Amino acid sequence: MSHESDNLPDWDLDEDLDEQLAEFDEFDAELDNVSMRTAVMQKDQMIALLCIKTAPVGAAICRVDPREEHPAVQIYDDPNAAVEWFTRSLSTSRKNGWNVIYDGLPLQG
Repeated sequence: MSHESDNLPDWDLDEDLDEQLAEFDEFDAELDNVSMRTAVMQKDQMIALLCIKTAPVGAAICRVDPREEHPAVQIYDDPNAAVEWFTRSLSTSRKNGWNVIYDGLPLQG
């Protein structure tokens, strides 16, 4: 019997992905009033992350799905559109059987 987690990709991050993740990490480097939120989700033996950074001038969302080869980063000019997408994505994930085990400020440490 096989599970979705049996076919998980190796996380071989290439240069393009490194640049995308750097964009997400550096999104708030020169901005004031940046808000961050991280959702950690669990389904079967899988863990996924959905993160958002918002500022008055835009937003960035990062999604780490264990079934995908690479994390995905999306930059938004409109922070309200990003929050709407984040909320919709979290709701859809719940409907698809993911349990939100943490939703709040990014964990550090």
